[in-house]
Amino acid sequence: MRPRPRPHPRPSTTRTRPRTVTLFVALALLLAGCSSGGDGADDGRITLRFQSLAWQEESVEANKELVREWNATHPDVRVEYVQGSWDSVHDQLLTSFEGGEAPDIIHDASDDLADFAYGGYLADLSGLLPERLKSDIPGRSWDTVTFGDGVYGVPFLQEPRVLIANADLLRASGVRVPTPEHPWTWAEFRQVTKRLSGDGRYGVAWPLKEPVSATLNLSLSNGGRMFHRDADGKVTVRFEEGDEVMPRTVHDQVGTDRSASSGTLGSGGSDTLPGFFAGKYAMVPLGFSYRQQIEQQAPEGFDWQVLPAPAGTEGLAQGVSPQTLSVAEDAPHKKEAVAFLDFLLQPDNMVRLALGDWMLPTGTRALKDPALHTDEHGWATGTALAGHLRSAPAQSVRGYPEWKDKVATPALQEYYSGAIGMAELRERLEKDGNLVLARYQR
Repeated sequence: MRPRPRPHPRPSTTRTRPRTVTLFVALALLLAGCSSGGDGADDGRITLRFQSLAWQEESVEANKELVREWNATHPDVRVEYVQGSWDSVHDQLLTSFEGGEAPDIIHDASDDLADFAYGGYLADLSGLLPERLKSDIPGRSWDTVTFGDGVYGVPFLQEPRVLIANADLLRASGVRVPTPEHPWTWAEFRQVTKRLSGDGRYGVAWPLKEPVSATLNLSLSNGGRMFHRDADGKVTVRFEEGDEVMPRTVHDQVGTDRSASSGTLGSGGSDTLPGFFAGKYAMVPLGFSYRQQIEQQAPEGFDWQVLPAPAGTEGLAQGVSPQTLSVAEDAPHKKEAVAFLDFLLQPDNMVRLALGDWMLPTGTRALKDPALHTDEHGWATGTALAGHLRSAPAQSVRGYPEWKDKVATPALQEYYSGAIGMAELRERLEKDGNLVLARYQR
């Protein structure tokens, strides 16, 4: 509870002083009783609530260690660590914003910010961010958190999609092994998966339980954008030639070549790992951070390696939705909250967070750290992709969550399974999709 400002009492006289003192005491007690996590604590310190979505053990510990280090050196501004969950963060934040109980510092992903930013729930950080932080993170990353004229978060971790391959099967097949300098094309990738298939094995397993993000982001390699903004700022869906290449490749691998398993189309990434370890699938397209699970769960002697995703007319370009740190618009101590963000995202600290999450930092200085350029666990391959990462096509589209859930997800799932063809996929994405987006742009 944040009490409304009260007018100052008139100058007191001897006769009225006791009553005035009583009013001041009552007001002081009210302020103390209504103090929230973001206001000053009873001892005069400012307390900021930081909701983190870190979930891997190394990542949680890295975040908590940095909070402890801040608190040890900033006695007047204490940060309280609050554990959140990726599974429910959107609805949880919406409820907390509307109820006036949002954390001061908010960990989220950039593709979840648009509605919160346009809805007035997040603070515009444009005039609050230190120059060091603004200049260290490239403009293409800032694009992911810029809505209208405001900046509503700091992008700090990013995750390219890569191919995780069974190194033994790759060597035995004799196929050319791609590198970031010489990747496979989409056509070559399709041919390779055919060569890797046979004897009960598939060349690739596509885990497409959530197909929209993978489709949109990988389609950038061929210039696909799906969402197009006109001069008036209105966004429409157009499924064009560049948008077709990636989904057509998957569709044909599953339905024509039989080089991709139809059984994994409804699976999450983790669901494919047992079959990958057993040699059922030669490759699995996954987010870069899945390497931690693979390292922890792979049977002894299992040899795996990281390959770049296929390249198209735009090279290795792919969309990303970085993890972000934002400040709530209702937070009473925004400058202090941004000071904590600046501490958390110092280059050395950003590297610690990236290593804990097995992801890439956005900061250019952090990306130069030798720990991110080793061949072990494919770090060097992932880091080589950092310069090719772009803002995901849906970043600033209002209504994207509804379009994704109600239109794109079922349409893409049916297309990948062979239930509908490319023409019907296009019609549903465009016709039904534009009806959804129109409601958010009146």
